[in-house]
Amino acid sequence: MDDKLISIKDAAELLSVTKLTLRNWDRDGKLVALRHPINNYRVYKKSDIDNLINKIKSGEKPERPPRKPKLKARTLSVIHLKD
Repeated sequence: MDDKLISIKDAAELLSVTKLTLRNWDRDGKLVALRHPINNYRVYKKSDIDNLINKIKSGEKPERPPRKPKLKARTLSVIHLKD
């Protein structure tokens, strides 16, 4: 198994997407990034990127993570006091 870690820039180039897309995928749980222990930058396992590329080439539908429940909107009551 290839445990080589690659930067977000290299992963974006391999997948032909932007770095922002990878950040969004990480936030949404679609492609989880690891964190570099010294500088806390996002890094990706080369094997995870290769697996994703193979899924894209095969036409396999991506697995969607469960949706997070939306928060209820709260209303704020304002009371005006007269002097």
